[in-house]
Amino acid sequence: MNPVIYALPVLFVLLLGSVFVLLKLEKQQRALSARIAFVVTPQIVVKELSSRGISRSDDEILDWKDRLGKVFGFDQDKLDQYMAPWPVIIIGAFVIAVIASILSAGIVGTLISRLTIPFVWILLSRTTFSRGEAKRKAVLLNQFPDTLGLIVRAVRVGIPVTESLRVVAKEAPEPTKSEFFKVADQINIGTSPDQALRELALRSGLPEYGFFAATLTLQAQTGGGLTETLELLADVIRKRVAMKARGYALSAEARTSSMVLGSLPVLTGLMLAILSPEYMGLLITDKTGNLVLGAAILSLVTGVFTMQMIIRKSLS
Repeated sequence: MNPVIYALPVLFVLLLGSVFVLLKLEKQQRALSARIAFVVTPQIVVKELSSRGISRSDDEILDWKDRLGKVFGFDQDKLDQYMAPWPVIIIGAFVIAVIASILSAGIVGTLISRLTIPFVWILLSRTTFSRGEAKRKAVLLNQFPDTLGLIVRAVRVGIPVTESLRVVAKEAPEPTKSEFFKVADQINIGTSPDQALRELALRSGLPEYGFFAATLTLQAQTGGGLTETLELLADVIRKRVAMKARGYALSAEARTSSMVLGSLPVLTGLMLAILSPEYMGLLITDKTGNLVLGAAILSLVTGVFTMQMIIRKSLS
């Protein structure tokens, strides 16, 4: 048997220990940042509002975690949006990349399979992080028209705009509630509403939040009918959400087919392993079986990825 298989448990234990160390360091860093933020109001340098939205300044100094995030696809300001802590996702992606390299060694050769580990590692990490962000963005976008409606109703009964933001922080569902709670917190400690809303647009990554921040900023500077403007914005966003939902409904058959085609080989393999362990055991113990198993997994992953990419392109 390949000696690398014996080294996998040791590698897993070492990686697990690294996860606990990184999580402890992350906790200490967050505690330190919270103490600093309690004394000093954090200011994020942002560019002027444009059609492309809000982004950080290019001359902002990045620490090691920011640089690591640019490679693996996570953002320190969005750590609560991911399905697991970022060290767990990165190390889990590395384990999967190593296993994929072992399985594909018989197909493409040991050297090439090892060279592909960094690419598979980064690709899996970025895909996992981007899926977490995409799910949160979709929920925020779906909730945003109702959020604007809540603000409009609060303004109409005479509540100031800043107080209406606090109303949203109390009444809105998650994750909108958490985002506006941060805005209300920043306003309470002295940050201007314009700056707090810009940071909200920066965190969310949604252009609709950028439009909202620009609307309130311009209204505060020039005056005008705020409720009518927000109602128009809510109507436009509601139509965009409905159009997106229609696209998902039309692609439901294709998405279901891709899920069935992707899960059918895995379920069939598990059933055969239960009914005939000796027959399926050749895929693990025999060298030719390893080659067949690696080719099957590679073709399955390629097929599922291609189907998902086609579906995603059709919805964009």
